[in-house]
Amino acid sequence: MPSLFFDVGLPTDKRWFGNCQLITGNRCELKTGSANQLFLFVHVPVLLCLLVEGVQYVFGIVGIPVVELSMSLQQAGLHYVGMRNEQAACYAAQAVGFLTGRPGVCLVVSGPGLLHCTGGMANAQINCWPLIVIGGSAPQDHEGIGGFQECPQVELSRPYCKYAARPPSPSLIPLHVEKAVRLSVYGRPGVSYLDFPGNLLIQRVPRDTVGWMPPCASPPVIYPDPDLIQIAGQLLTSAKHPLVIVGKGAAYGKAEHAVRELINATSLPFLPTPMGKGVVSDTDEHCVASARTFALQNADVILLLGARLNWMLHFGRPPRFDAAVKIIQVDICAEELHNSVASAVAIQSDVRVAATQLATLLRSKAWKLPKTSNWWKLLDKKCSDNKKSVQAMCLDTTVPLNYYTVFHHIQELIPKDCIIVSEGANTMDIGRSVLSNILPRHRLDAGTFGTMGVGLGFGIAAALWCRTNSPSKRVLCVEGDSAFGFSGMEIETMFRYKLPVIIIIVNNNGIYGGFEKEFFKDLQEAGEITKVTPPSALSVNARYDKMMGIAGYDGYYCTTVQQLQSAVRNSLMVNDRPSIINVSINPSADRKPQNFGWLTESKL
Repeated sequence: MPSLFFDVGLPTDKRWFGNCQLITGNRCELKTGSANQLFLFVHVPVLLCLLVEGVQYVFGIVGIPVVELSMSLQQAGLHYVGMRNEQAACYAAQAVGFLTGRPGVCLVVSGPGLLHCTGGMANAQINCWPLIVIGGSAPQDHEGIGGFQECPQVELSRPYCKYAARPPSPSLIPLHVEKAVRLSVYGRPGVSYLDFPGNLLIQRVPRDTVGWMPPCASPPVIYPDPDLIQIAGQLLTSAKHPLVIVGKGAAYGKAEHAVRELINATSLPFLPTPMGKGVVSDTDEHCVASARTFALQNADVILLLGARLNWMLHFGRPPRFDAAVKIIQVDICAEELHNSVASAVAIQSDVRVAATQLATLLRSKAWKLPKTSNWWKLLDKKCSDNKKSVQAMCLDTTVPLNYYTVFHHIQELIPKDCIIVSEGANTMDIGRSVLSNILPRHRLDAGTFGTMGVGLGFGIAAALWCRTNSPSKRVLCVEGDSAFGFSGMEIETMFRYKLPVIIIIVNNNGIYGGFEKEFFKDLQEAGEITKVTPPSALSVNARYDKMMGIAGYDGYYCTTVQQLQSAVRNSLMVNDRPSIINVSINPSADRKPQNFGWLTESKL
C-alpha cells in the first residue's frame, strides 16, 4: 500500500477517507489502497495539513460547498463545533487561538457565510489573536455569470487579514495551509483566510503531485537589544513615580512568570489592561488598579509590557498622562513602537525575555522601590479611598440592585480560578473593577475593537479548552442584556455540546441605561411606537432565563442578593449543561463618578 509520511507527534489512530487510510503516531502516514489508487480527494490534503500544524478546534456552520469537508475534519480527529451564527463561530475560533497560542479554524460557506464572519475576523486581527478562516466559494467556472453566492471573497477578506489566498491548484494546498498557520502566529498574531471554490473541493489530486510541507516551526523568540535594557533600567531606577502597565500581549506571550518576577523583585506598582488581568494577580499587593487614573496622571516613567497606547490607554497623552512622562515600550511588533507618542526607550522583544532581563538587571543593582516611598504612600491612599467609595455601593442591597452589588456578591461565591467572559458597556467596565482574575488568559471581553456579541462564542471556546485542559475549572459569562442579544441562540450550542457555562445577564432594560416599567409603558402609548420608543430601550424585565426552556430546564430570575447567590450556588453544581441567571437591576444604575469621560480625544 503506497504511503506518504510526516514526522509529527500525534496519538496513534487509524481513519479511512474514501480510498485513503490515515494513521497518526510518531509519524503521520497516509496510505492509499493500492498502487493503482493514485488520487486523493482534496479534503485529505486540507485536513492532513491542519492536523500536522497542531490545529485542534474547528467552529462553523455547514452548507454548500463545505459539508463534506466538515465531516472529514471531524473524522480526522479535530474537534468540530457547529454554531448558530458565523460571527459567533469566528469569535469562538479566535478565543481558542488566544488561549492556546495555536489558531482555531472557522469554517464558513460562500457569500453570506463569509460576510457574516468578517466582524469576527476584524476583531481577531485588531486583538492580535491567531485565527484561520476557511471559506467555501462559488465554483470558478460560475464566476462572472451569476454563480450561487458568488462573491469576491479573497479581496473582501484582505483588509481583515495578514494573509488571504485561494490555492490555485490542489497540489499547492499544503503550501498555503502552512503559510496561513505561520502568518497567523508569527510576529504580531492575526488572521489568515483560505478560499476553496466548490469545484476545487470535489476534485481529486494525483498523490505524487502534492507539494507536502513540514509543519511550521514555533515562532522565533525575539531578544531585546542589551543596550536598550540598560537604558530602560537606568530610567526606572531614577524615576520618582515609576509604573508598569501589563498588556494583553504579555498574557498571550505567556510572560506571567517573568512579569511576576519583575514586579516582586522591584516592588514596582502595576496596572493591568482588561485582558492583561491575571498576568500578575489582581489581588497582588502591587496592583494599583483602584487608583488607575491617579497612577496614569502622576507616573513619570511607565514600562509598557505588551500593551498599546491606543484608545484603551487614552493614547498616552494628556490629560490622562503627564505631558513629560517617559515611556519604556516593550512590544513584539516593530511597527507598534513609538505609535501615538514617541517612546523614550522602544524595545522590540518578546515580553517574557525583556521582563526577565530587566528583573535580572535591577536585582543586580539591588534596586527596589520601597513601600515606604512617597509614591507608594500616595498610591496606597488613593487605592484605599477609592475602594471605600466602591465598597459602600457593593454593600447596598436596596432593590432594585446596582451593578456593584451584583458583582460583589458574585465574586464572593465563584471559584478564584474561573475564566470570566464579559461584554456590555457598564456591565463589562464595572465588572472588570470588581471581578478579580488571579491567572493569565482568564478574562475575555470586548477587546481592542470594542466588539459586542463576543461573549457566548468566547464562553464556548473557553469551556471546550477547560474540558481538555482543566475539567474542574468553570467559565462565567457576565453579559449586559443588550450584548447577550447579539448571540443569545448560542445557548442551544452550549446545550448540544454539554458545556457548563454559567451565563449571568445583568438586565437594566436597555443599552447603557434603561427605563422603568410604567414610564416605558407611558412612552410607548404617547404616539406611533417606532417614533416614541427610545433607541436605547429594550423590553422591560425581559425573561431571558426562559431560554433555558429550549432544552427543558428552568433558568433563574433574580431581583435580590439572596436569589442571586442561591442561583450562583446551584449553577456551580451543574457540570453537563449551561445555566442562565437573569438579574434585574435598577435601569438608572451607573458606575461611580469619573474624573474623565471614558474616551480621551486624540487631538491635542
